[in-house]
Amino acid sequence: MSALSRFARPAVRRTWPALPGLEMTLGLAVLGLFLLVALAAPLLAPYDPHAFAGQSLERPSSAHLLGTNDAGQDILSELLYGARVSLAVGLGAALGTVALGLLVGAVAGYLGGAVDTVLMRLVDVMLILPRLPLLILLAAFLGSGLPQTVVIISLLFWPATARVIRAQVQSLQSRGYVRMARHFGGGTGYVLRRHVLPAIAPLIAFGLVAAAGRAVAMEAGLAFLGLGDPTAKSWGLMMRYALDLPGLLLTDRWLWWLLPPGLCLTLLILALTYAGMGLERRLDPRLVRR
Repeated sequence: MSALSRFARPAVRRTWPALPGLEMTLGLAVLGLFLLVALAAPLLAPYDPHAFAGQSLERPSSAHLLGTNDAGQDILSELLYGARVSLAVGLGAALGTVALGLLVGAVAGYLGGAVDTVLMRLVDVMLILPRLPLLILLAAFLGSGLPQTVVIISLLFWPATARVIRAQVQSLQSRGYVRMARHFGGGTGYVLRRHVLPAIAPLIAFGLVAAAGRAVAMEAGLAFLGLGDPTAKSWGLMMRYALDLPGLLLTDRWLWWLLPPGLCLTLLILALTYAGMGLERRLDPRLVRR
């Protein structure tokens, strides 16, 4: 018995999920910090981000730690409230992207046949369409606003998620316990709820993190191009207004107006990327062994 246990232990250990790596720890720590800043923005911000709190283009001082913009608004307050916009769009677009991908992928993979063919041809068409022109076209057509931004990103980036989920569902179809569940009278809803969804939960979790990082970048890009909500204090909009100032890079104003939102945006995207990488390693032990 002891010999059998000794030989069985290595195989059992390899089946346990890997512990979170350094990249996942750092990613979650930075992401948690941004979340706290977003939630506490009304308490941390010294001024209303929409209020004219000082003179135009004031330099950093005790009254305005990052100075003011060309309209006299406090840049630090804008920066703190910008975390709310980025995280809200990231979460909303991630949920929309994964929900659409899950719906299409699960239906196509489970039903197969003509339904699978039609849905996958739709996915192929969506994947070959140029994303950036279509993104700009939809933003101009639907109008500006955070809800519209969430809808646009969700509509454009679900196909890749659908393909991955469809492949996994097709693989689950051949498993013995799924076939037995159907054989003993399990309906489609029961099989999907009890057997398919729990098995693809890791894919859903990873898809949410990856889609959130992509959505944050897309929202900043739309705001930078002037296609976002002009009333939302987002980091992309701050960078756009900063670069609209003539001769910005010829002075030191870019250090306290352009650089802070750029750094925050970069850190948030990196945090989501590292969290996604760590989550993928944790959920797929083969990546750890490699």
